[in-house]
Amino acid sequence: MSQQDKLLDKILSGTSDTDIPFAQLWQLLYTLGFQERIRGDHRIFVKADVEEILNLQHKKGKAKSYQIKQVRAVILKYKLGTKNDVSV
Repeated sequence: MSQQDKLLDKILSGTSDTDIPFAQLWQLLYTLGFQERIRGDHRIFVKADVEEILNLQHKKGKAKSYQIKQVRAVILKYKLGTKNDVSV
């Protein structure tokens, strides 16, 4: 199991939303096909065929827990990271 798969499982399990390193979350979103824009200290992630816009920022190197919940909701809604997802 790759590091990306472990992180995806950790996010989907919802057990440690406060302990996700921002750099790993950024890398996961990039792997899932999201494109990034930067506005100040905010990172804005968009993807074709995904209606939601993910607006993320870090706090002491970690992603904020409510933003992890938003990412989880998008991953589940669009079935990203599964065999049905063409970006994987």
